[in-house]
Amino acid sequence: MANLFATKPLSLLTAEANEEGEHTLKRSLSALNLLTLGVGAIIGAGIFVLTGQAAAKYAGPAIALSFVLAGIVCAFAGLCYAEFASIIPIAGSAYTYGYATLGEFVAWIIGWDLVLEYAFGAATVASGWSGYLVSLLDQLHIHLPPQLITTYGNVLVMFHDKWTPLASLPAGIDASTLPHATGIFNLVAFLGILAITTILVIGIKESANLNSAIVIVKLGIVGIFLYLGIAYLLHHHELTQVNWHPFIPPAEGPTHFGFGGIAAGAASVFFAYIGFDAVSTAAQEARNPQKDMPIGILGSLVVCTVLYIMVSVVLTGLVNYRQLNVADPVALGIDVTGVKWGSLLVKIGAVFGLATVMLVMLLGQSRVFFSMSRDGLLPKWASAVHPKFRTPWISNIVVGTIVAFLPGLLPIDRLSQLVNMGTLLAFTIVCAGVWILRVRQPDLHRPFKTPFVPLVPICGIVSAFYLMVKLPLLTWVVLIIWLVVGLLIYFGYSLRHSKVQKLPAEMTTGRADT
Repeated sequence: MANLFATKPLSLLTAEANEEGEHTLKRSLSALNLLTLGVGAIIGAGIFVLTGQAAAKYAGPAIALSFVLAGIVCAFAGLCYAEFASIIPIAGSAYTYGYATLGEFVAWIIGWDLVLEYAFGAATVASGWSGYLVSLLDQLHIHLPPQLITTYGNVLVMFHDKWTPLASLPAGIDASTLPHATGIFNLVAFLGILAITTILVIGIKESANLNSAIVIVKLGIVGIFLYLGIAYLLHHHELTQVNWHPFIPPAEGPTHFGFGGIAAGAASVFFAYIGFDAVSTAAQEARNPQKDMPIGILGSLVVCTVLYIMVSVVLTGLVNYRQLNVADPVALGIDVTGVKWGSLLVKIGAVFGLATVMLVMLLGQSRVFFSMSRDGLLPKWASAVHPKFRTPWISNIVVGTIVAFLPGLLPIDRLSQLVNMGTLLAFTIVCAGVWILRVRQPDLHRPFKTPFVPLVPICGIVSAFYLMVKLPLLTWVVLIIWLVVGLLIYFGYSLRHSKVQKLPAEMTTGRADT
């Protein structure tokens, strides 16, 4: 009878990490590559879109405290990720860590969950990326056919010389007097995903170098926004006195403003932090994973949390939080400063910034597929490595093509919350795994050790679950449906092809393998 909770021996994981040759992933990433990989994923949708929306819907100016809360939850999980990544330098992230500690059944659940997190996360970001690109092109007087810049059936109207969703028209505007167009397919988002997929197929080193260059540009633009915004606020104290008062708006419900709104805001912006855990999916391509993975994971988390807090404070000082529920809140904020070129610069930064988020998410998704296939839980094509590029090229192409159609056809307005659910579930598994491994194998060599175990893992589990509770009911429903589909695949295919199930029982108990 199959053992659903058979663990993958650490000795086997170590052997896989030390494999070399044309059928293995190429170790070419430095600590700086890993750091910029994480920053590239984190600094994107969070700053350019979610900061304003979360302030308007949930927390008001206290969105800065939401980022503090989310950062604390991420810190607990980040410390646990860093320990695992130094012990098990294998592609697969939380999936691999769960396999080594909690067993195959739990590993399958978290792996399947990560597929949802990264694939649909990339599709969500692609939708925002296409909106910023179209807006940038409009500002440069390059106009694309309206039918190809939005999803099927979405009605656009020409307002102020740009195509605007009908539902976003200001009150009092007679839409019947404006030119109309109905969307057929979001070709911009579709082509964006395909372009990123091509880069990933060509090679991880090339992808990382491109990401590093874009991150430098992106951080420069964020720095310019902060400089202009802070300089303006220092000369207009009356603006902050109005916009920051009250800093925590009175509660209008359990999740709208007040202290409940701060927690709801933290849950809603968690999508913005999916970058530091994506660093762990590239562990098998790091030159010195024992040393560099903790730097990449924790370094990107610290840098981006500080930037998020600073941007949210400046943005809510420049613009009243109730006006920030727009697609381009940072552009709206910089307009207040009167710097004419500011809006153009922010849109350029958003286009590049969101592109790097797509790159890291698709990178993470394909590496999870790669690891699950190597373990026999998915078909062999998912772990096929290109002999020249040394990348999981078939997995990249299949995943990229599927994901490309999602933002092209579907109006994905709540997927960021669904991705948040997947991320928080992954965090819970990783924190539990560190605690369990400390109990089972206390003498195991750990190049990086999570401090204050079991306190840190327990705090990570409790805080992640607390934010999961704050997410809408729909996210729980979709997650359960997705997991049911995954279980059908697991019991129908994976259990019969699992390599771990074929190992001797004494090797898969999680205790004998020291």
